Amino acid sequence: MTGENAKPLLLTNVKPMAFGETAQTGTIDILVGGDGKIAAIGQSVAAPADAVRVDGKGAWISPGWVDLHVHIWHGGTDISIRPSECGAERGVTTLVDAGSAGEANFHGFREYIIEPSKERIKAFLNLGSIGLVACNRVAELRDIRDIDLDRIIECYAENSEHIVGLKVRASHVITGSWGVTPVKLGKKIAKILKIPMMVHVGEPPALYDEVLEILGPGDVVTHCFNGKAGSSIMEDEDLFNLAERCASEGVRLDIGHGGASFSFKVAEAAIARGLLPHSISTDLHGHSMNFPVWDLATTMSKLMSVGMPFNKVVNAVTHAPAEVIKLDMQNRLSVGARADFTIFDVIDSDLEATDSNGDVSQLKQLFEPRYAVIGAQATVASRYIPRARKLVRHSHGYSYR
Repeated sequence: MTGENAKPLLLTNVKPMAFGETAQTGTIDILVGGDGKIAAIGQSVAAPADAVRVDGKGAWISPGWVDLHVHIWHGGTDISIRPSECGAERGVTTLVDAGSAGEANFHGFREYIIEPSKERIKAFLNLGSIGLVACNRVAELRDIRDIDLDRIIECYAENSEHIVGLKVRASHVITGSWGVTPVKLGKKIAKILKIPMMVHVGEPPALYDEVLEILGPGDVVTHCFNGKAGSSIMEDEDLFNLAERCASEGVRLDIGHGGASFSFKVAEAAIARGLLPHSISTDLHGHSMNFPVWDLATTMSKLMSVGMPFNKVVNAVTHAPAEVIKLDMQNRLSVGARADFTIFDVIDSDLEATDSNGDVSQLKQLFEPRYAVIGAQATVASRYIPRARKLVRHSHGYSYR
């Protein structure tokens, strides 16, 4: 823990990457003072006798990983997990909750989740007042009565240090026949507040095409490579061309893997044509963690397996999502900067992984987080090992959890 009584931390034998062209090359040592700030960088750095020592054993060190789409309002919604289940222990130092809380319950999310957590936590505020309290049973955007514009503006004013944008789930299982109207209203509010909007695309309506036409530079489309009928960019050449144009104009395409929203086939085809995601995120929640997502490192490995270059994958969990949430990434590896790192390896593998459609791919290489460094605290990290799945009966059929 960083504070007056924290011990210095010495990180040795780590290889920096994604810190910019001026970063040092080869293996280096980094000394972090008890105040959580970098005290020295170089080779064979001397450290105080009481320093905690972490040997990176030649592993990579990058800016701390950012997961741009998680659900961590644990206890406040029926799907959210704890930050500890997807944060530092998985190599992730910044978690961005994607709309679990709305204006009616954001104060609880702030008090019980954001403030106590060691990870940095930011949030997209749900356009619907109730957020995802009971999202599998009670949709948050059924009609205009679920939105209170004045209270959204007031909630943002009280929590602007935590709220980075607005979140809208734009698919018919949430909005019914309301179509794209909530996206239009969300965009108007986002313009008033001068913040970006993240839109979930899924089962139409609304159409993915309609959503893209509303969004502008800085906004985010999450589930960009989903394989759902009527919402896949690879089944409609006009939609692909529109997504390509919007991405070139500054609309951010985000993976948002989740339980139903990532396709190996769509991702591989899009990447082969040069359309890469801006950011890689998990959409982790209680129904996606054990199957098929697991964690951010595995999701990164999936993207690399379908042709996304190593350095682009790392950028998509560091600089790219940081840009969305306006997290300063300048001089992150310099004396005086607060320590915020992920130490990780890339190892050979033959792991079988599954996308949201049930398609299986063998991952030849895996990202393996070793430590998350937040201030003067180094947390041992690893990929998530899923629990055995169980078959759960619903009124509409069965699913695995």
